Amino acid sequence: ELPDIQTYHTLVDAVKEGKVQESAIDAAVRRLLRAKFDVGLFENPFVDPAAADSISGAAAHRPLALEAARQSIVLLKNDGNALPLRASALRRVALIGPHASEVLLGGYAGTPRFAVSIRDGLRAKLPRSVTLSYEEGVRLSEDRTFTKEPQPHMSGVRSIERWRSDSVVLGDSLANRARRARAVALARASDVAIVVVGDNEMTSREAWAESHLGDRASLGLPGEQERLVLDILATGTKVILVLINGRPMSIPALAARVPAIVEGWYLGQETGTAMAEVLLGETNPGGKLPLTVARHVGQIPISYDLKPSARRGYLFEDQGPLWPFGFGLSYTTFAYSDVKLSRPSMAVGDSVQLSVTVTNTGKRAGDEVVQLYVHARTSKVTRPLEELRGFRRITLAPCESRRVDFTIGTRELWYVGPTMKWVLEPGTYDLRVGGSSVALKSAALEVRE
Repeated sequence: ELPDIQTYHTLVDAVKEGKVQESAIDAAVRRLLRAKFDVGLFENPFVDPAAADSISGAAAHRPLALEAARQSIVLLKNDGNALPLRASALRRVALIGPHASEVLLGGYAGTPRFAVSIRDGLRAKLPRSVTLSYEEGVRLSEDRTFTKEPQPHMSGVRSIERWRSDSVVLGDSLANRARRARAVALARASDVAIVVVGDNEMTSREAWAESHLGDRASLGLPGEQERLVLDILATGTKVILVLINGRPMSIPALAARVPAIVEGWYLGQETGTAMAEVLLGETNPGGKLPLTVARHVGQIPISYDLKPSARRGYLFEDQGPLWPFGFGLSYTTFAYSDVKLSRPSMAVGDSVQLSVTVTNTGKRAGDEVVQLYVHARTSKVTRPLEELRGFRRITLAPCESRRVDFTIGTRELWYVGPTMKWVLEPGTYDLRVGGSSVALKSAALEVRE
């Protein structure tokens, strides 16, 4: 890989000096040429700009982008059914935070033709009788010029500018103090405060040079964002915390105090519409965490598939994660029952069926991601305590039950053994199924020679 064009100028001398074999360059060029021949670039080197323009970012594709955003949202906390918000019970909503009025796309995104901020999404969804007021609260990074009405279509441009900029300067503390004061006053006068914080393309990015750093030593909210949330909490107004970020946030203090937390990641061009639907209950969130969220930096590295002796922990610290792998709440509830195997044992190379009944025990329709984990009780090489080997996302109506089936065969049970080859060893395997990596029901399977 030669991501910078400057490196090409050194290749000739590198070959002459014997540092690089000319055959290695030939092989790399051959792979590139083969790909170009396969797509017909030499026969037809030019695309039809009008046709490409009609496809890229077309309005017809917006529903797909919106559905992807809906399914990506993870509800992390919802004490006392703080969510969804009932618009009919609201008079004034405070929308606060550096990510409330723009769309974050990540550093490798282009500029979409359409983009909806959370501010715009809520404004479109809330009835006219509800006043929606906005304050920035804190400036995360001094990287752009804010206008009174940020243009959504510019968010992609800002994303690229942030990502490429070498210098990262956090928001000015003195100016942030004034911004927080305005946000606190707004929250105090409102029925609910929706606070949107997280990372942006400057504080969560690739570090590719000493002059372009991108990693941070801490896992919490960068800048003065946590102080903003704590100040809003101190007003006594109900707070809904929305996270928009490129990596998981370790926020134990906020997780303990904020009644509702929604993880949005980078939701793409339809960010505002999807998030507004979830906050107001038009969409029932069903996403699950594809990683483990650390409680503090001392837990890194952290994952669900630990070896038995992987972690001893530290004094005075909770050893459990802030949120476990596969976790995600819903506005309804689900129950798992009647886990069964088609037979209790199988021979190596054979397969069995595992089935479980999943029931929507709540009062509204919702999505559940049914997860299958495998645990080998014995093996020649130490294996993780559990390994995700399958999942199904299903939609259930209130009180509806459904049998969910998984096929358990060689690929679901094998691992890379002592000879560095895939192997399935005889023994007892615990097949675990549930709604997260820590809420599972189990069935034992014997594998014979």
